[in-house]
Amino acid sequence: MAVALGRVTPAVLHRLQVPLQVVLYAGVFVLAEHLVAWGHLPLPANLVGMVLMLALIVCRVLPLNWVRAGSRWLLAEMLLFFVPAVVAVVNYAQLLMVDGWRIFMVIALSTLLVLGTTAWVVDKVYRFEMRRMKHD
Repeated sequence: MAVALGRVTPAVLHRLQVPLQVVLYAGVFVLAEHLVAWGHLPLPANLVGMVLMLALIVCRVLPLNWVRAGSRWLLAEMLLFFVPAVVAVVNYAQLLMVDGWRIFMVIALSTLLVLGTTAWVVDKVYRFEMRRMKHD
């Protein structure tokens, strides 16, 4: 009996891993919403939740292995979360006919700025780490 339970338990835990991690993310978000409301913070709850999750991982309160599978699943299914936004755009065809080029330009410019800024920050951090490794 103990041998059979020993084989079943890891399989059950493995199947529940991603849903439990997604519930953990939702719980951190709800906690962040309460923190924003309680502290009258001028920040969105999702940003506070990400900082809170980062703090938990960096302080080793929450091991990275406990959140890795759920985050990978959410990233893999991200397109599913954008489907309602795409369907909503179809309802505004007239707006896209008139101002579509402006909307496209804003999206293109903001994407380039985000990519450029991210590349710049990654480059600076990489150079800093390389200098630090040479001095150690």
